[in-house]
Amino acid sequence: MDLEEAREALFAQLVPHSASECIPLAQAQGRITAEVVRAQLPLPPFPASAMDGYALRHQDTANHETFRIVGQSLAGHPYTGSIKVGECARIFTGAVVPDGADLIVLQEQVAEVITDENGDKIVRFVPHEADEDYIRPVGNDVQMGHPMTQPGDRLSPLLLGALAAAGVCEIRVYRRPKVGVFSSGDELRDPGTPPDALTLGQIYDSNRFTLTSLLRHLPIELIALDRLPDDPDAVEEALTEASRRCDMLITSGGVSVGDADFIGATIARLGELSFWRLNLKPGKPLAFGNIGDCWIFGLPGNPVSTIVTCLLLVMPSLQVLCGTIPKPLLRIPATLSSPVSHRPGRAEYQRGIYSQNEPSSSALSVKHTGDQGSNRLSTFAGANCLIEIPKDSGDLAVGADVNILPLSDLLA
Repeated sequence: MDLEEAREALFAQLVPHSASECIPLAQAQGRITAEVVRAQLPLPPFPASAMDGYALRHQDTANHETFRIVGQSLAGHPYTGSIKVGECARIFTGAVVPDGADLIVLQEQVAEVITDENGDKIVRFVPHEADEDYIRPVGNDVQMGHPMTQPGDRLSPLLLGALAAAGVCEIRVYRRPKVGVFSSGDELRDPGTPPDALTLGQIYDSNRFTLTSLLRHLPIELIALDRLPDDPDAVEEALTEASRRCDMLITSGGVSVGDADFIGATIARLGELSFWRLNLKPGKPLAFGNIGDCWIFGLPGNPVSTIVTCLLLVMPSLQVLCGTIPKPLLRIPATLSSPVSHRPGRAEYQRGIYSQNEPSSSALSVKHTGDQGSNRLSTFAGANCLIEIPKDSGDLAVGADVNILPLSDLLA
């Protein structure tokens, strides 16, 4: 399958969880809304000043050069009187506009403030024409009952702030799917094992560490699982047990065609294997299927392949499972500033660094990060994008047009 074909197949099969729970707004960052949430009050809930200045009656500006200051209105401390002919109140941004006032004259328009013989403060403004009233009416931002969210919205800090301002204190969200992450291979050892304790042929288990780090910000419950040994009976037992506990399992390694690659065959034997090969580089050997109600991704074992397939397929699939709709891949045009070697046949996603050609220009240039072997985790060092090389392309020279996929979008 090509990448877009695989994504469509995944999104068509996966079903969001219907179970939901009501949680305090303070605990809801990153969660997915399960219902329409409406504003509990209008914003602002009262006529509010948009600027610092003086609140008065607009009709008086034609007949009065000076105004008597009868009070002041500050945010949280409103002036409770009514503005009458020839009167005004000192007012500050966000404060309640007093009754009777329908115009804010800006502080910058003050000519002088004096005290008259009666001890009253009098303000005189410079001659000017008011270009607006600088008053925010009730509901200027949000009307009472306005839908602030729809089911499937992800609760960002900005959205949470808007909900808090609108009087929302609790929110119903979808339950977090339980996701277990395996790695597989007898050669793996835990990070932190002293290097001199590694025997010949052993390496650190970086894939499981990387995968859990990539997924941790999603609204899921990560389940700690052990490594899978290169033993078919042990793999079957582990997948059977874990599939009862989790909504999705993710493994890395053991999905190719070697003698010790048991993941795809085990999925097919215990459940259903939907597909296990992609027209993708890196990431060709990828298994997807299910055991009972648990979905399973068998990712390739090379570190770069694990990361690329997680970014392009696993993370958007988890968004579906969490109850939201994955956004299309963001592709941005750029020009190559380094040549790219590519053999036609599979679409390739090389690690790249993009930058603006000039500060005043929107044009982007991109270069790869060196040899693109799928074992070279170091090719992500400094990378800020994936360079998309179409499957029918050959080698690309400097100056060729390509699309890039910013990592900032893929990681969001």
